[in-house]
Amino acid sequence: MGKKVIFNEQLINRYDCSGPRYTSYPTAVQFNHAYGEEDYREWVSASNDDPIPTSLSLYLHIPFCDTICYYCGCSKIVTKDKTRAAGYVELLKKEIKIQGALFAKDRPVVQIHWGGGTPTFLENDVIRDIFETLKNNFNVPEGDEGEFSIEVDPRTVDSDRIAQLRSIGFNRISFGVQDFDGEVQKAVNREHSTELIIKSINAARDNNYHSINIDLMYGLPRQTLESYRKTIQTTIDASPDRIAVYNYAHMPDMFKPQRRIDENELPLPEEKLKILQMTIEQLQQAGYVYIGMDHFAKKTDDLVKAQEKGTLHRNFQGYSTHANCDIVAMGITAIGRIGDNYSQNVRTIEEYESCLNEQKIPVFRGLELEADDVMRREIINSLMCNNQLDIKRLEQKWGIKFNHYFESALVHLRGMAGNGLLEMNDELISVTPSGRLLARTICMEFDRYLQESKKEQHFSRVI
Repeated sequence: MGKKVIFNEQLINRYDCSGPRYTSYPTAVQFNHAYGEEDYREWVSASNDDPIPTSLSLYLHIPFCDTICYYCGCSKIVTKDKTRAAGYVELLKKEIKIQGALFAKDRPVVQIHWGGGTPTFLENDVIRDIFETLKNNFNVPEGDEGEFSIEVDPRTVDSDRIAQLRSIGFNRISFGVQDFDGEVQKAVNREHSTELIIKSINAARDNNYHSINIDLMYGLPRQTLESYRKTIQTTIDASPDRIAVYNYAHMPDMFKPQRRIDENELPLPEEKLKILQMTIEQLQQAGYVYIGMDHFAKKTDDLVKAQEKGTLHRNFQGYSTHANCDIVAMGITAIGRIGDNYSQNVRTIEEYESCLNEQKIPVFRGLELEADDVMRREIINSLMCNNQLDIKRLEQKWGIKFNHYFESALVHLRGMAGNGLLEMNDELISVTPSGRLLARTICMEFDRYLQESKKEQHFSRVI
């Protein structure tokens, strides 16, 4: 587990392809409209009745941004008018109350995550009001033991605001930086001061945030190997606990804001690969551990400890140390998980308001998992998070013969083993240091829906 990831250009060129990020299995592509509010309520009731009730993780989606970032593919509402959020906030608080009434009060909240959009589009007093509404309607323990995180646009915070967010209850913070280079910032319409970002990060450290994360992105217009080397070094000097380095997927047909990016300014594929290689080598040399996908963390981080123990998990917010939580997702487009099912909220504020005015959970689609789905989810999670699959344990738990059940997948898996992506025998599949960057490609062999689909599906590339 402790081995460093190895950048193998030959393997990347051979196995790089488009595929799911596996924040869930099955992926959201499989969600259907047969799943509705009644199903959701039944699953919550069943979950409450479990002999040992699971803890809760709360996700809130704040869709507002005051400027458009050209690379963005998120669900958002762009406006500089802060008053436009007032009605949405009241609806969100209404959903919090409706959802809170469904869940047994003996189920503690161990995680709260605010995403967007830009959660810090909202003023401090509004954020505090929503946080208090959460505490009044869910079992949010007192003290500072939970993981309560917020995503921030560095342009919307300063040292004082960082302190205010900490006083509200947040103890983890993620800064959406993308790149420290001014020319790249101009090209994607997200200009910010490096000095102010560093001050905000230092303020988070001074206010005893438990974890500080920086989000970066490679493959953006005007990026070069040397310019991004400076961005990585600036990030290392800032010394965050975690670093996410996302691959920019240029899909202007799907995401309209990306049409404003000059494709001639995008780094060529060869340059992009060199940027990725440099990033991995520089971060590992600085002592960061490659968790998987796009994520790095310090050796002392909880994610690293969980991976060493084999208990790391992956959900809609990325890597997590809490594997068994029910995820209660609130706000438009938010995706949650109750037991062995997924659900997604409606996409527009108008639909959201209509549901909540009738005291309905604003779910419009979802999926109830079959036993095969749950087993394959376990396989994919194990490979994505812990870099191995215990075949014998899987066979004993699910009552299958691995070689027979996954006969078709084994043809490709053996080829991958021959090429050095993984090692396998009758008891264990292990992802090699050279194969870890391509874990998604390996997992795709266990994705029944992907293998059976005859339709073209739009996913980002693995690398």
